[in-house]
Amino acid sequence: MQLFFQQHISPPTITLEPEESKHLTRVLRKREGDTIHITDGEGNLYECKLTDANPKKSILQVVSSEQVPADDFYIHLAIAPTKSPDRMEWMIEKITEIGFHELTLLSTMNSERSFLKTERLHKKMISACKQSLKYHTPKINQTIDFKSLINNSEFDDFEKFIAYVDENHDHHLLDLAKPKGKYVILIGPEGDFDPKEIQEAMDQNFQPISLGKSRLRTETAGLAAIQMLQILNR
Repeated sequence: MQLFFQQHISPPTITLEPEESKHLTRVLRKREGDTIHITDGEGNLYECKLTDANPKKSILQVVSSEQVPADDFYIHLAIAPTKSPDRMEWMIEKITEIGFHELTLLSTMNSERSFLKTERLHKKMISACKQSLKYHTPKINQTIDFKSLINNSEFDDFEKFIAYVDENHDHHLLDLAKPKGKYVILIGPEGDFDPKEIQEAMDQNFQPISLGKSRLRTETAGLAAIQMLQILNR
């Protein structure tokens, strides 16, 4: 099944945005009468018939719809942007395919990049959602500073974790996290978290965790954490 994306859908008809319309008609060469599947990223899946194959604004008639249930767990990844935007875009693509729910970009003491365009990350994420048939679009937040995040009362009912390089601790994420939970996990920059930040996070009840024996790059650590929590909730 090929999946298309359109926000703010109001049946019984859907007028596709130009980018999706062009892909539908010029790239895939869909014609009037063809069946098209569309999601709004909010868990709704629509089966439609193409009634006007216009490359600027194709029109579809909704035939049926279903609500795809959300996961019974929640993964919030808070991660410092990498120096190379390409590496962060790669991570976004892969963790979307695997499955996560929310991303916050962190500004830390050792961050090499304090700003990243979330609009481009969002486009990468939408593309990955369509490719991997995801009907719930993850949320991406703008960059916030480390202290603001660890002191956010929103996470009071979350299982809170901080991953950092420490050869002496062996508290693996899979040993500490509980299935069907709400998780927030912090991943530091290429230079890792500052020891002061680690202590501040632990003072706010973040549990120090390991992601394995290897020393991972920032984007690999983010990917590993998401995969482990998915395995826990399989």
